[in-house]
Amino acid sequence: MTDPFAEVVALLQPSLPFSKQASGAGSWRIDVSVTGDPLFCVILEGSVLLSLDGRPEIELRANDFVLVPTARDFTMSSLDGGPPKGETVHTMLDDETRHGDAEGPTNVRMLAGRLAFGSPDAGLLLSLLPEFIHVQDLKRIATLVQLVRNEAQDARPAREMVLARLLEVLLIEALRATLGAAAEPGLLRGLADARLANAIRSIHADPRRSWTVEQLARAASLSRSVFFDRFRKEVGVPPMEYLLRWRMARARDMLRRGEGGVKEVAQSVGYGSASSFSVAFTRIVGVPPMQFARLGASIPS
Repeated sequence: MTDPFAEVVALLQPSLPFSKQASGAGSWRIDVSVTGDPLFCVILEGSVLLSLDGRPEIELRANDFVLVPTARDFTMSSLDGGPPKGETVHTMLDDETRHGDAEGPTNVRMLAGRLAFGSPDAGLLLSLLPEFIHVQDLKRIATLVQLVRNEAQDARPAREMVLARLLEVLLIEALRATLGAAAEPGLLRGLADARLANAIRSIHADPRRSWTVEQLARAASLSRSVFFDRFRKEVGVPPMEYLLRWRMARARDMLRRGEGGVKEVAQSVGYGSASSFSVAFTRIVGVPPMQFARLGASIPS
């Protein structure tokens, strides 16, 4: 059976351009702006306050994992809120960055890093995922992050292949840990709804089919109006918008890999003619499919 969740993760092609271990002691604060690659952090010991732009402040404890997939500003600090912005001292120790008192007892130790996605359609795919992911007290996540960090630091054979697999597993574990009604609107929350999951799997199983809202509603065993409202609420976009996004993600991946010309790609993602596909592709991507095929990953999402 088609697994939409696995398909999205596979298309993202995650990699690890940067990671570091950090600790905090005394009263400290760091302000971070996520402007490009998604940022992750796992708390190895102790606790920390996280203030994310537009969200209530939360306390992170040992084995908690957070992933911020999209551009956001956030602050991490000691539990007292830390000093005013810009006043924390940073010290480079042997194997970590120390925030706050360089010689005092630590109140937190964490591992942070950036994930990069090789897919030229990463922006579109990330829009199907939650804006913020918080996994609490899951030791397997902390173990995976440590494995990723160790592999990134060693120059062993097949390093890149092992890293790619570990990062895929890490991303899958983090994302599926958020499955359920408490998840934010997006693909994961849609898949947690058994009725909607049937419709989403139908789209992924046969993206070339001329789907209508009525047909997808039948796949979900819901009336058209109930299905449309429920899909938009749980997934965050209307059904036809989700179908369009997924078709364009598949099309971009096929063009980037050179898997057929425009006509073949158009047919594979459900368009009866190359011209209608080109119009839709240009509207969503910003350039015609022929141009995208020539330039590939150099075109931003």
